[in-house]
Amino acid sequence: MALAFKEQLAADIKSAMKARDKQKLAALRLIAAAVKQYEVDNRVEIDEPSIIEMLTRMSKQRRESISQFESAGRADLVATEQFELELIAAYLPTQLSAAEVQDKIGAAIIDSGATGMRDMGKVMGLLNADLKGLADMATVSAEVKARLSG
Repeated sequence: MALAFKEQLAADIKSAMKARDKQKLAALRLIAAAVKQYEVDNRVEIDEPSIIEMLTRMSKQRRESISQFESAGRADLVATEQFELELIAAYLPTQLSAAEVQDKIGAAIIDSGATGMRDMGKVMGLLNADLKGLADMATVSAEVKARLSG
């Protein structure tokens, strides 16, 4: 997938250049720069789990920026971050629905034998492996906490 991802990214950059879409080109170059930075820092070819982790981290950063810009009343910056978030999301695997996430949480609680908050680490350990890149882990964590404390 890593090679296919990089080829798709290069093709999308080329397409944005031909269309003279400056906003899309800038956002795609941010992703390409992050991939290159990873490869240089780690002296390896980026692999699929690393791509998903990197894109998930970039998405989280955009969501945090959006909330900060909204509270500061900067609609122009919110729009830019929202555009980048949507573009990054297009490269991530399809996110699970809320019902699917709920099912996975229920199964993880049963599988781990969790009975209370002290078992949250066990449950999250199972869910991290299962849901990485497929769901917002902050939301998953909050739901696990609610179920285990309630």
